Amino acid sequence: MPRRPARSQPVASAPPDVQPAAGLLKDDFAWALGVILRRYLRAVDDIISDIPGGPRGWLVVANASQDLAANQVVMAAQLGIDRSVLTYLIDDLETAGLVARQLDPADRRNRRVVATDAGLALWKERREKMLRVEDEILATLGDRGPEFKELLQRVAVFADRLDPTRNPCEAVTGLTDDPTC
Repeated sequence: MPRRPARSQPVASAPPDVQPAAGLLKDDFAWALGVILRRYLRAVDDIISDIPGGPRGWLVVANASQDLAANQVVMAAQLGIDRSVLTYLIDDLETAGLVARQLDPADRRNRRVVATDAGLALWKERREKMLRVEDEILATLGDRGPEFKELLQRVAVFADRLDPTRNPCEAVTGLTDDPTC
């Protein structure tokens, strides 16, 4: 009979008279957002950790795969990534064969970042996995999951207008060990 590997850390159990945080903090917006974000980041880390630049690299590949930016300047603004940082990130993604720079036929001074066939395939495959993570996290909402995502997106767009994020990693400082953040 095969042996199960030993756990590296013991599971902490609370004394019987201690209420779980979920019950005590049920009205705490920050606690709820933090728990959801922490779970999401841990789950998607396994999906995108091998992409150069980690989460930022994923955003560039996703943007390029969907042809969302007219040029690198627009992409930097859309993703909240400093233009000089984006240049190095695109270099790394080009080396990995996931994106390519192409002259913009409408304005040859601009370079568009486009997904290669490998980048597009990676984006499609990983996007499916990320959608499964979202479905897992939102499973408790049943049929209301898509409605929740739409409402959350509206809140995020509004919040970003009030306080634009220059760097998406600022929003998760301290919640991730990602060295690119």
